[in-house]
Amino acid sequence: MFSLLWNEIIMKPMVNILTVLYSLFSDNFGLSIIVFTILIRILMIPLSFRQVKQMIGMQSIQPKLKSIQEKYKDRKDRDSRQKMSQETMNLYKQSGVNPVGCLGPMIIQLPIWIGLYRAIFKVVPPTPEGLANLSSYLYSWNPVINKVPLDSFFLGIDLVNPVQQAGGLFAILLPLIVAGTTFAQQKVSMFKSSDARQEQTNKMMLWMMPVMFGFFTLSFPAGLATYIIFSNIAGFFIQIYVLKILLIILIHIY
Repeated sequence: MFSLLWNEIIMKPMVNILTVLYSLFSDNFGLSIIVFTILIRILMIPLSFRQVKQMIGMQSIQPKLKSIQEKYKDRKDRDSRQKMSQETMNLYKQSGVNPVGCLGPMIIQLPIWIGLYRAIFKVVPPTPEGLANLSSYLYSWNPVINKVPLDSFFLGIDLVNPVQQAGGLFAILLPLIVAGTTFAQQKVSMFKSSDARQEQTNKMMLWMMPVMFGFFTLSFPAGLATYIIFSNIAGFFIQIYVLKILLIILIHIY
């Protein structure tokens, strides 16, 4: 059941979008991934607005959160812990803040990454059997039916192969670019916290996540690495744009 839903809701639309974009952009698989990335990021702008709004909200209630923590810091009994949790939840509710509201874009991105990873191998399969299976994912109106097999090369890199097999400079550059763009995108998304422990965690994640993504990129298909790079670049500029718009709105409100 889950497999059927996954194929119908995620895999088939993704495979068909990628292949239609391939036809529209001069049979260039790399460009189709880049345009697909930008389209996904544009569709996620409402979530980005919500994410930044939640971050600003969390920042604004930090002094009150700290006050609640100070109030109960020397009380270790169960009742006091429950009261602290209740007061914290009431503060979130009164302020219209959801502590996990900042995770929306990240949660949405996860199935996209998994889907794209699998879609790349469906669109440009490494075996003849996989090529025969591609037709089961294509809609009947898809113009790419007459163009299989598709060309998987972009700037001299086979987008199906893992990054570590790209060889030469590309095998070094792609993980570094993934790490660099991840750092930049996280940096612009991060707000300073008045909680010293939270601030320390934020700083650790700011450096740890790019290193992890850069390392994992070595085993990713180069096409997925391309998606992550351009998703980070688009996210960087969208985040700046969204933040500016929200700050203007908040200035006018208050």
